[in-house]
Amino acid sequence: MTTATETNYKVADLSLAAEGRLLIDWAESRMPVLMKLRKKFEKTKPLAGQRITGCLHVTKETAVLIRTLKAAGAEVAWSGCNPLSTHDAVAAALAEEGIGIYAWYGQNTEEFYWSIDRTLDQKPTLTLDDGADLIFRVHNTHPELFEGIIGGSEETTTGVHRLRAMADDGKLEYPVIAVNDAETKWDFDNVYGTGQSTLDGILRATSVLLAGKNLVVAGYGHCGKGCAMRAKGMGANVIATEVKPTAALKATLEGVRVLAMDEAAKEGDVFITATGMKDVLVKRHFDSMKDGAVVCNTGHYDCEINIEDLKSLTVSTREMRDNCVEYTLNDGRRIYVLADGRLVNLAAAEGHPSEVMDMSFANQFQAMMMLAEKGVELGKGVHELPEELDQQIAGIKLESMGIQIDELTAEQISYATDYSQGT
Repeated sequence: MTTATETNYKVADLSLAAEGRLLIDWAESRMPVLMKLRKKFEKTKPLAGQRITGCLHVTKETAVLIRTLKAAGAEVAWSGCNPLSTHDAVAAALAEEGIGIYAWYGQNTEEFYWSIDRTLDQKPTLTLDDGADLIFRVHNTHPELFEGIIGGSEETTTGVHRLRAMADDGKLEYPVIAVNDAETKWDFDNVYGTGQSTLDGILRATSVLLAGKNLVVAGYGHCGKGCAMRAKGMGANVIATEVKPTAALKATLEGVRVLAMDEAAKEGDVFITATGMKDVLVKRHFDSMKDGAVVCNTGHYDCEINIEDLKSLTVSTREMRDNCVEYTLNDGRRIYVLADGRLVNLAAAEGHPSEVMDMSFANQFQAMMMLAEKGVELGKGVHELPEELDQQIAGIKLESMGIQIDELTAEQISYATDYSQGT
């Protein structure tokens, strides 16, 4: 491990802390919702006595969340939730601020789980997750911690799906709030955040012209839809692949061409996987791709692109640019894989813009507050944040943008629930 080491942190290079502080300060200037929550609770410190262990991408926006949790009284320990998503300067700044952080860019699998284990040394009362690796680690390796954990939260679609399956099997041992299911998360972060940051990652890694390209989006959920929306805006001819009929129908009615991947593989110039499922691109697809095709993933896990299948067709590889590896196949065709098939928006770019993460992380903060107050009453299982919190967060965001909206009158509110009136 080529990292700077202290007893309570492990990061790549502590000398990067000044750069990291500037990045965090920039994010704070773009995150008014979270800053308003910080100002509201830094005096009363409702999270005093809570030990929050987080496993979430170490970005400048995450640092704003960590600072806010700390300002509200919590003790915080942190690790990254993806080996290629940690911003080393941000990690250094957090270490210098006294956060027990174990994260650096380019971790291997052993280092990734070692880092999670170190954050669990603080014996958390609350867990905060993106992808559920922390929750799974507690359940599979540290069951002795169950007794002290009030509850946790989960940020991603994939993580929530897996936790619900775990709960259905009776294996989830404490309450988890599905932050991903808050409207101010999934309908903004997943759509606008993923759409912009994924294309940002592709452009940083390749500098290709998207206008006129056939861009294939695998999966037309919220993340895939966001990628399609932004790619269309840049002049790409967007093709979607799907396994869900209603999602495919939505894509069609929104002007996106829908094909099976076996056909799309022949036409695509750029491919983005956004499904949360393994083996979306496999050997037969690589066999039919054009020379020069660019392949990347924006789903949480790196199993959507079967790299081993691609390697089986490959005679040589070379790194063309940062996060861009050329695979030359046995017939001379070249396929370019970005960020080793991991999250291209975080590995090759900076992740979602601060403005959209403002709402997502406000939800994470509210989840911690809710669990600290009433987590013991929730019971095991996956729970949702109350609708009123969603609307409060959206309201603060609108206010920060100088936008005013109407309010229902008392008569309108009464009318909305009056079933005695007909036409």
